[in-house]
Amino acid sequence: MVEIVVVYLLLGALAGLVAGLLGVGGGVVIVPVLVVLFQAQGFDSANIMHLALGTSLATIAITSLSSMMAHHRLGSLHWHTALWLAPGLVVGALLGALLADQMASVTLQRLFGLFEVAVALYMLLGKVAKGVVERVIAVSELMTVGLFVGTLSSLLGIGGGSMTVPYLSWRGRSMREAVAVSSAAGFPIAIAGGVGYLFTGLDATSLPSFATGYLYWPAFIAIGSISLLVAPHGARLAHRLPVARLKQLFAVVLLLIGLAMLLKA
Repeated sequence: MVEIVVVYLLLGALAGLVAGLLGVGGGVVIVPVLVVLFQAQGFDSANIMHLALGTSLATIAITSLSSMMAHHRLGSLHWHTALWLAPGLVVGALLGALLADQMASVTLQRLFGLFEVAVALYMLLGKVAKGVVERVIAVSELMTVGLFVGTLSSLLGIGGGSMTVPYLSWRGRSMREAVAVSSAAGFPIAIAGGVGYLFTGLDATSLPSFATGYLYWPAFIAIGSISLLVAPHGARLAHRLPVARLKQLFAVVLLLIGLAMLLKA
């Protein structure tokens, strides 16, 4: 058990760094590693992916809050965009948790892998022209985008950066501003989605000890506590790396995680 806790702590450090640096909430790293760790601990296979998703979202609530405040202090967080994304993100995250409860664990695993690979290839190879660059994006557009991002993010146990960052880049925002807003967007997704997974999992059978619904507390505490400390360092690093390098790093992380999940499924 000690070895598992150590891995949880290391995972928290990595997730915090990724969250602050790439604005992805850390879920792209947390979910696949939790799947492996839960399998090693002998959890019921029918619940493993749901537990990984719910626990991932709960930890993202802590990580994204720390990352969001770090980006705010660095002056890159555009609050109008972040705040008007939030209502749609909350509704979508609750909907995503309800949908996930109706899906098999292996189906969720394949969906996670396919999505991450698709987004990674877009970021590496896509040559899409910029959208209409407006100083302030319309509230109706932000809420609609938030609903879509929140639903899919909750379904995949991620903070939404793999969608929010490309969207804001397409709308003409700088990579640093897109990462900062994405970090803030992860917070409402994580809170609403985490609560959704907790309640939808209350009637699940064969849950492990120390789990409430689809939230596994030992992993949440270990990962969340360390990621909270590391995320601000990732945010500062995001302001030092060249924009092109940041995009490449973002895409490579998603591609590796997606392929790993598909092979595992």
